[in-house]
Amino acid sequence: MAPTSRKPVEVPQPRRALWERFIGHTFGKAPYDKAVLSRLIKKPGSTPQRARGRVTLVGAGPGDPELLTLKAVRALRSADVILFDDLVSDGVLELARRKAKRMLVGKRGGRQSCRQDDINDLMIKLARQGKHVVRLKSGDPMIFGRGGEEIERLEAEGLAVSVVPGISSGLALAAELGVSLTHRDRAHSVRFVTGHSRAGKLPGDLDWQGLADPETTLIFYMGGRTAPLIADRLIREGLGEATPVVIATSVSREEGCRVYATLGELRQSEALHTGGPVLIGIGGVFKRCSEQVVWTGDVRLAG
Repeated sequence: MAPTSRKPVEVPQPRRALWERFIGHTFGKAPYDKAVLSRLIKKPGSTPQRARGRVTLVGAGPGDPELLTLKAVRALRSADVILFDDLVSDGVLELARRKAKRMLVGKRGGRQSCRQDDINDLMIKLARQGKHVVRLKSGDPMIFGRGGEEIERLEAEGLAVSVVPGISSGLALAAELGVSLTHRDRAHSVRFVTGHSRAGKLPGDLDWQGLADPETTLIFYMGGRTAPLIADRLIREGLGEATPVVIATSVSREEGCRVYATLGELRQSEALHTGGPVLIGIGGVFKRCSEQVVWTGDVRLAG
């Protein structure tokens, strides 16, 4: 799938240079000091020069724009081009600089997507044109976001690249539930796990015996289609069928839904078909949630 774009790229202007200097100072000390503002306005170098291209990998968080970091907003407001994933919310994009070009390079499991190599090539092309390219990723770029692959390619091309972390959906879910993923009475570790391999199937090379530790909290990403298989494998490795499970879709968004079950019930379910990304939490820390909410969404646990 070819990237799709929105809005034209603005040619850098003196006003843009002034704005970037101001934004760079906004989150520093005394941003509204009159003497500081006067120096920013009079600072030489407002005449546009050949910019040096760079790429910033920015974590967009799970969807709620209020969960963005200040540094992420700053990057969005200084971008020439924004390459954003399909799961990035409109509310997040609205915080970007008005004249920035927006290009959808959507990546969704089981759906038509841009090839990673094409996205890499596009970032390199735009950065070599002197543009500040923001690669906007749902959640955190370094957690199942292919951030490492993109950094390696950009560095191999000699291009400047930096990372702005984002709130991963697993952490946002814990906050929504009021659950500590490492509650000292119920878990001594937490593991973020992919729910499918490159081939779209249940990964066979995971440490399933280690994952079945009853004192480890598990957060499975992208596990909707493989949910029953995940539960079956964990039970076969010794994790109890009564282990609490929470299934969440579209974490932090208005359309988000949650259902509570047990590992045994998940094992007997069908694949989880929803309109949004699925996150599965497994472990004793979710026990306190099991009677909070009754499922009202589209996920069906009945086999």
